[in-house]
Amino acid sequence: MLVKNWKKEIFTIPNLLSLFRLALIPVYMNIYLNAKGPDDYTLAGLILAVSCLTDLLDGKIARKFNMITNLGKFLDPLCDKLTQLALIICLSSRYRALKYLLPFFLVKEFWQLFAMIGNLKKGKALDGALMSGKISTTVLFATLVLMVLWPTMSEHVANVLTVICFIFLLIAFVDYILAYFGKEKKVRDVEV
Repeated sequence: MLVKNWKKEIFTIPNLLSLFRLALIPVYMNIYLNAKGPDDYTLAGLILAVSCLTDLLDGKIARKFNMITNLGKFLDPLCDKLTQLALIICLSSRYRALKYLLPFFLVKEFWQLFAMIGNLKKGKALDGALMSGKISTTVLFATLVLMVLWPTMSEHVANVLTVICFIFLLIAFVDYILAYFGKEKKVRDVEV
């Protein structure tokens, strides 16, 4: 019975799509970082598009066909964060401003991870992602995808977009700090 539940938890279409997204990350990075010309950047962009499409599909399929699993709740945001990290690393080889965004992104994400783990140990958790986090993720993804698709973007435009991303990341970071530890915490008891 335990093996059957284990298989049901892992082998769902949404989870397999998320695992596929994870597998695409090193492929994308290798192609982008070793690109010799426009065709290589186009291929990297197509791989990114496939990743984004599977991201859209996994959530829709999970909700529509009642395939929501605890593993999926963990895998989907993990794929998002690792894809964002890979994009920032790759694009920082082209746009210097992203080299300054990278450490802040890492601090924010690791802080959220440790805050989540610390609260889970106390039997508490957020009900889900905060709206500021969703907006921040959307702005960051849209900016990074734009930078991939527009490889001749000027340094000035890239700097402005990076500052916008930083502002949204900062707002989300502060919002999560308040949600976990502020006067009006948003953490709730975890249902067992």
